[in-house]
Amino acid sequence: MQADVLIQDDRIAAVLPDIYVEDAVIFDATGLVVAPGLIDLHVHLREPGREDKETIATGAAAAAAGGFTTVCCMPNTQPVNDNATVTRYIVERARDSAIVNVLPIGAITRESKGEQLAEIGEMYQAGIVAISDDGHPVPNAMVMRRAMQYAMSFNLPVVDHCECKHISAGGVVNEGFYSTLLGLKGISHLAEELDVQRDILLAEATGAHVHIAHLSTARALQMVREAKSRGIRVTCEVTPHHFTLTDAAVETFDTNTKMNPPLRSAADVEAIIEGIVDGTVDAIATDHAPHHADEKALEYDKAPFGIIGLETALSLSLDRLYHTGKISLLRLVELLSTGPARVFNLKRGSLEVGAIADVSIFDLNKVVRVDPTKFRSKSRNTPFAGYVLRGGPVATIVAGRVVYNCKEEE
Repeated sequence: MQADVLIQDDRIAAVLPDIYVEDAVIFDATGLVVAPGLIDLHVHLREPGREDKETIATGAAAAAAGGFTTVCCMPNTQPVNDNATVTRYIVERARDSAIVNVLPIGAITRESKGEQLAEIGEMYQAGIVAISDDGHPVPNAMVMRRAMQYAMSFNLPVVDHCECKHISAGGVVNEGFYSTLLGLKGISHLAEELDVQRDILLAEATGAHVHIAHLSTARALQMVREAKSRGIRVTCEVTPHHFTLTDAAVETFDTNTKMNPPLRSAADVEAIIEGIVDGTVDAIATDHAPHHADEKALEYDKAPFGIIGLETALSLSLDRLYHTGKISLLRLVELLSTGPARVFNLKRGSLEVGAIADVSIFDLNKVVRVDPTKFRSKSRNTPFAGYVLRGGPVATIVAGRVVYNCKEEE
């Protein structure tokens, strides 16, 4: 569809061919894709506590440069976002310093220790959009069951980092050929799959909505697929690095290939892409995890898990999914915008008249050379440095205001 989009104040006022408004400010998007604002359900902004890695302001700037208008930030800050005071701090800091929408996710348990439920109701009143102990899976099934039951009172999704620590303990890469070759302790698929199956059973028993974060294995994906077919309220996200890279990448010992869950086998990557194609996967999320260069410079088994992703996700998705013919443009927008909005019940992800004017504009054929030195993020920990990708963001509009325009950067 080729049309003009009219924005008045912070709303979409019209979507029609050849709109004319006297004295209007015009953004020429001829030949570009105008999509509802991209939404990232899974980022780590590090503030409060680790502002040396990232701040709400720098993370938001990185999001805007990547085409994202909304990001949902995980609670593993210092202190943990497990109470309304921390939630309000994040909301207020975002209001004062962020150029995109920053929506906090609250902890499931106090200090994310997996023992006592956090102040979920109070955090909901303060502005959280989901609950998660991301990075610290809830080991106690009864605690998770109660969290699901309680979250239903507020229609909050329960986001789980599915990892059985008893299985994964000490692991740093996928358990398989490369872990053996390199002499690095492996993380078995079972570590993820045991918790995915548990959460599906709990969701079935409670009727709650569970969202599986950064799903990475073929069997876990099949579990989600089957659960959906039975009407269980389960959704899932995958990351660009899990559909782009395999565990062969760790052979370089580059710590920017170290993430949790780890890069998996080629068969797992193939299954993840299949889930993207057939609709099992609900969203692409970055798991943007900034780390200081000194931390990533440590030995592989001592370096922290995680990579940044806000400024590469759209280009990787266009290059590896759309331009390879695996998915349509509409499906790509669903994975990066309308799908995430649906999963977290957000009033975003739409260009309908009256909707908030969050808009992402991108060029399907823009040549993007990944140069971490030019990132807006404070951190540079990406395995994609030097990649040349086809397609990327051109402009980002939040509530009617242009917050990023690549033409002004040139």
